[in-house]
Amino acid sequence: MKTLEEQMSVYLRYHRDPKNRLTHFVGVPLIMFSLFVLLALLRVELGGFSISAATLLAVVVLIYYFRLDAVLAAAMTLFVAVLLVGAHGIASEGTRPALLIFAATFVGGWALQLVGHVFEGKKPALMDNFFQVFIAPIFLMAEVFFAFGYKRDVAERMEQMATRSEPS
Repeated sequence: MKTLEEQMSVYLRYHRDPKNRLTHFVGVPLIMFSLFVLLALLRVELGGFSISAATLLAVVVLIYYFRLDAVLAAAMTLFVAVLLVGAHGIASEGTRPALLIFAATFVGGWALQLVGHVFEGKKPALMDNFFQVFIAPIFLMAEVFFAFGYKRDVAERMEQMATRSEPS
């Protein structure tokens, strides 16, 4: 498994422009939320408990994040919990409202992403590696940590790896 820095250095090469990064700070959570809303409509029975597909997806992705970095994963867990609570609340209103919210947030989130990549002048990272779609949220959380002076060693290693891999 690639390290956090290796994963994020690939993502960084596609996200250098500050305007692109800003659109992603809104677009990525919107897309996450939209998927949670849709998946909150699907429930499975596990050991006598009903659990949503949204919760199952969140748990799987968070396990992966904990394997990459426990501190960032803990912060992501709090963020994902907020998104899940909201998504489940919307799903509880019924299928029609949930599908409308899903469609609006999904399309809006992707529109912002694409506008960001117009600023960047590069295609989205997921066009070369679909797995980057799972790196985007933890990358953004790491950016928040970097902005407050935390995880500077991760930021420096990520930057060095990204710079070495970029064409001259």
